[in-house]
Amino acid sequence: MQPSVRLGKILVVDDQRNMRTTLALMLRSAGYEVDEAADGAQGKDLGAAGAYDVVITDLRMGDDDGIEVLRGIKEAQPNTEVIVMTAYGTIESAVEAMRVGAFDYIQKPFTEQELSVKVTKALESRQLRSQVQLFAQEFKERYHLENVVGRSQPMRDVLARVIKIAPTEATALITGESGTGKELIARAVHANSKRAHRPFVTVNCAAITESLLESELFGYARGAFTGAVAARKGLFEEADGGTFFFDEIAETTPAFQAKLLRAIQEGEIRRVGENKPIRVDVRVVAATNVDLAQAVADRRFRQDLYYRLNVVRFVLPPLRERPEDIPLLLEFFLGKYTRKMGRRARLGEGVLDRLLVYGFPGNVRELENLVEQAVALCTNGVVGVDDILPEEPRSVDATVGRTLADIVDDAQRQAIETALKNADGSRERAAEILDISPTTLWRKMTRLGINIESR
Repeated sequence: MQPSVRLGKILVVDDQRNMRTTLALMLRSAGYEVDEAADGAQGKDLGAAGAYDVVITDLRMGDDDGIEVLRGIKEAQPNTEVIVMTAYGTIESAVEAMRVGAFDYIQKPFTEQELSVKVTKALESRQLRSQVQLFAQEFKERYHLENVVGRSQPMRDVLARVIKIAPTEATALITGESGTGKELIARAVHANSKRAHRPFVTVNCAAITESLLESELFGYARGAFTGAVAARKGLFEEADGGTFFFDEIAETTPAFQAKLLRAIQEGEIRRVGENKPIRVDVRVVAATNVDLAQAVADRRFRQDLYYRLNVVRFVLPPLRERPEDIPLLLEFFLGKYTRKMGRRARLGEGVLDRLLVYGFPGNVRELENLVEQAVALCTNGVVGVDDILPEEPRSVDATVGRTLADIVDDAQRQAIETALKNADGSRERAAEILDISPTTLWRKMTRLGINIESR
């Protein structure tokens, strides 16, 4: 008997020792973890505790027969599947067991193959039931996932991994394209950990200059540099006992990476201008939209830090790979921004169809921004296709309504792409053309969303 789904934990309840032992041995030989209960009272108590995927119980026992065991378990653990077995295979007993909530019914004597089929189906049902409830509101509230929206299998896999990994102390690396929700997952890991009552501190490594990053994270002593008129705690000390989230970790320099590695491994830091180490207890979660393995190969990221961060890996799928989540996200963001702006709005005809075939290079963040803009511009209560979809670039008045930063970014993006083309894709030669360092070029390419790997 070989299980076709993950191995589960099974409880066998039977007051006949020989039958109970034989059945348990049969299941253990198939690889299942099996416990035994010698009577209905013990079986009901063990099953109600919630440690089992499937309970197999005899129908005819002492005071607490199989129906009582079934009823007690289903009241306490609705997701646990129960198979009832009996030598008195009447229609009436089968109907009663199924009415109370039994998954299936098997008559003694039965073959190993018959039992195998029923146990396998029960485990599949248990797994499916858990997946269906994964995005139920009660589940999301329990695990602080209120802002995580979706029902696609990739997102189910990510959240199931969050619940499994969060209670551990393992460092985690979250990868995915920009806008896929990496910080949301990091916050979910913290909220479901033993550190949930302690601080969650986040830093965007791309938003802080290299010269400030070390002093911001590790703090500094009085007089460490011009303007340091008093000692100051760093963010690492502020996060003591909690979780530290490094967003865009690939933006750091190898020199800083060495100091970060020491802080993670040794559990201590040194303020800038001090030699005395300070103990800190911090769980580190890092995120990046860059292929760190390739960055290691290109000597842009320390291999030892990569391995230290990549203990547990979360890979967030881009929105284009989970289009079934787009309707739910639309509903979520539409409700969010109509409430925020005090407006009433609904999606017009054709909007969803067009969005389902749009590539969303900016992922969930782009969809949210489109909905916010559409609600703000909507005047008749109906969001149309022209209100929500990004417009094609215009040749005239292309700068109208755009910030100076947007215009500068576009100019830099065009200059970098032209230089790369003239340099046949070589970043080193393109940097020379642009009269900047290769590191600066790499940072700008990352920030502007220019594909680094293909270069």
